[in-house]
Amino acid sequence: MSTAQSILHKYWGYHAFRPMQQEIVESVASGNDTLALLPTGGGKSICFQVPAMMKEGLCLVVTPLIALMKDQVENLNRRGIPAFAIYAGMMAKDVEKVLALAREGEIKFLYVSPERLQSRRFLWYCEVLPVTLIAVDEAHCISQWGYDFRPAYLQIANIRDQFPNAPILALTASATPAVQKDICIQLQLRAPHIYIKSFARANLSYSVLEEESKSLRIKNILDRVPGTAVVYCRNRRQTQELAALLTAQGISANYYHAGLSNEERNNRQAAWIGNETRVMVCTNAFGMGIDKPDVRLVIHADVPDSIEAYYQEAGRAGRDEQKAFAVLLYTANDLEQMKVRLEQQFPDLDTIREVFQCVVNYLQAPAGGVEGVYFDFDFNEFVQRFKLNVAVAHSAIRIIEQEGVWQLSESVYMPSKVEFITNRETLFEYETINPRLDQLIKSMLRTYQGILDFAVPVFEKQMARILRCTEDEIIDNLQQLHRQAVIRYYPRKDSPQLSFLQERPRAQQLRIDMERLAQRKKVMEAKINAITRYTQNADECRTRQLVRYFGEKDAEKCGVCDVCVKESKGKLKPGEFGKVAKAILAALGERTSVPALMQKLDAEESRILETLQFLIAEGLVLRDGDGFLIAAKP
Repeated sequence: MSTAQSILHKYWGYHAFRPMQQEIVESVASGNDTLALLPTGGGKSICFQVPAMMKEGLCLVVTPLIALMKDQVENLNRRGIPAFAIYAGMMAKDVEKVLALAREGEIKFLYVSPERLQSRRFLWYCEVLPVTLIAVDEAHCISQWGYDFRPAYLQIANIRDQFPNAPILALTASATPAVQKDICIQLQLRAPHIYIKSFARANLSYSVLEEESKSLRIKNILDRVPGTAVVYCRNRRQTQELAALLTAQGISANYYHAGLSNEERNNRQAAWIGNETRVMVCTNAFGMGIDKPDVRLVIHADVPDSIEAYYQEAGRAGRDEQKAFAVLLYTANDLEQMKVRLEQQFPDLDTIREVFQCVVNYLQAPAGGVEGVYFDFDFNEFVQRFKLNVAVAHSAIRIIEQEGVWQLSESVYMPSKVEFITNRETLFEYETINPRLDQLIKSMLRTYQGILDFAVPVFEKQMARILRCTEDEIIDNLQQLHRQAVIRYYPRKDSPQLSFLQERPRAQQLRIDMERLAQRKKVMEAKINAITRYTQNADECRTRQLVRYFGEKDAEKCGVCDVCVKESKGKLKPGEFGKVAKAILAALGERTSVPALMQKLDAEESRILETLQFLIAEGLVLRDGDGFLIAAKP
């Protein structure tokens, strides 16, 4: 069996682990259930990927983030490690193929969503899957005390019955002590080894500013802090407006949100990672799984709903351990609006059922057998058609999703698929009669293995390059072949997909755990109160406030946040008092005003005033009736 160190170097090219990674890897490799809390950018994936490579068998990775699944699968495959993901939008045949490969031991890492673990097909395969390690990413989602609770996570522990000897590694970047305890209970971790890296980031300077003119302040901050930046906004419209404003002022900026096409998001992300775009103005859809260590600045133009969310997003700055800045802008109205949104986030049962009925009407989804069917779902068009409150509709859809009724995957990219539905003889005759389409048919048969047996992904751009024509011509020809029953052509999709995870109930039969929803509301209210206190507490080190929230009681002052910097400006350093006092007394050889004294001395104004105040109190400097200063005679 290879050692952890040799595997790390062979596949990832690193000679040493980051702090705490090695201890976590060794714990998992020894068969221990483990809970690991590593801040954003702390290298969580290495903690299960390395021990999995040390073991025989399959590592099952549970994560709710489709983008992260795809990113990690691609990274592993590039390193020669076989990995696959099963995610929303895949056809049943493709899921079957992946599970068959996993059963045969052809896959090392299988990424799945928590909802997938409950499907009958997956549970049937569990009996023969060689799982030797289970990694649960974003583990805070299992706790109702967490900020991103997903009930499907509560079912993860059940899968352990299928693999009793496989240790579980639970990973998260942010969890309070209550959430940590809940993770261990809900996942049924056995004598867990717990590793918590300090939440303090010595290189990251936090600042909070009350600011009405946010766009102007953002421009000023970007002018003062060079390097790559991220600006988080609450909604899509703001991202577009602010990006346009910054661009007009000569700053290289673009916007990003889940409503963009997959191609647009990928292109914008690549331009930002490659430093072609300096500033990404985005919603919280941006950032998960993106590995860019040299981000120098993260600005929040709006207050996030929780300290956990803020800590994760701000923590995307300075992953290279170099100096970086996190700035939170707010107004009094922002804090009030958070309370208003809280009420909208938890609508009553009648409202939830009304939104449910509107959704099924929009999708034309009949009651009963639509389980596993994927529907295009344009949220903006939906709320406009049914004249719904955007916030209430979004919240109701999320609540229904949390109850396991359906799953909404924003902007899932599903490539085009083609399946031949004629036999070879008929196909040969068709090619003879239609020579114009002969080259396209032959190219597909040569390029896409298995296309005669089942639907496989095809790429119109690739075919256009092969046949030296336009992509539109390829699409037109594929549609003609489809109409003539030569193939089944499933055009690519790049829109949100809603799929039912169970038989579709009638609206009045829709069951919602309103008691649990009331508990969730209390949890969210507490989180809003916590982030509100953080924004308004300008008397305590920002880092100390943040890490105390996560259970670190005795953290030292960071010395670099806005509170610490303000405090240090008003205090003289050891040995500095004598120098400043001597300079003041020397400058007061004659009657002098305070402004004139300031001009004479080479020191910070706050230090001069502090020293001057002491000298006056001690009678060493006198102030006359006109407010002028003079040194007291010995």
